[in-house]
Amino acid sequence: MRRTAVMLAGFVTLITLSATAQESRSDISLQGTGFFTRDTSGQGISRTTSDTGGFMVGYRYHINRWLAAEGDYGFDRNTQKYFGSFGESRVQADVHTVTADLVVNLPLRIRRISTYALAGGGGLAFRPTGNNGGSVPGAGTQGRGAFLYGAGANYALTQHFSLRAEYRGFVYKNPDFGLAALNTDSWTHTAQPSAGIVFRF
Repeated sequence: MRRTAVMLAGFVTLITLSATAQESRSDISLQGTGFFTRDTSGQGISRTTSDTGGFMVGYRYHINRWLAAEGDYGFDRNTQKYFGSFGESRVQADVHTVTADLVVNLPLRIRRISTYALAGGGGLAFRPTGNNGGSVPGAGTQGRGAFLYGAGANYALTQHFSLRAEYRGFVYKNPDFGLAALNTDSWTHTAQPSAGIVFRF
C-alpha cells in the first residue's frame, strides 16, 4: 500500500512538473490594432485608404528562451478609394489577416520588460461589404500574400499575465478586387501598431 502511494505521488509530481514546463512555453494574446496604409499610384490610378482599427488574436509557442513560433488572425475594415479617368470609386472591405512568423527574444531586458523582433509572412483577404456608397459593381473578394516584420515588448504583470505593445509592418501588392479598372500594379505598406494583454500557460 505504501509502495503504491509513493508511486502515485511520484506520478502526480511528474505530471505537475510536465504541466509546469508546458505552461511556460505557450501564450495567447488579444490586442487592439491600428491599420494605416500608405497611399500609392500606378497606371494612371491613384489609391488612398481610410485609417482604421481592429483586433488581433494570436498564439505563440516558445521553442526555447530565444526563439518562438507564432500564428495570428486579425480583422479590420477600411475603404479603398481609387481616382482615375473614371472619376472616383470606393470599395469598403473587411480585411482578414492570417500570418505566421518566427519571434526572436532580444537580450534587452529592463526589470519586468522583455523585448522581441519578428519576421514572417501570410495573407490578407479583402472582402467587399457591399455597403451603399462603398461598393463597385463586380468587385469581389481578393487575397494578397504579404511579407511581415515587426518588434514589440511585454511588461509582466504576474507569472501568467503580461501587457504587450507591438508594431507590425505588412508589404503586399495593392488589391484591385478583380477589376482591371482599379489595378494600380503597385505595392503598398500597412503599419499596424497594437496593444493588448497576454496570457501565458
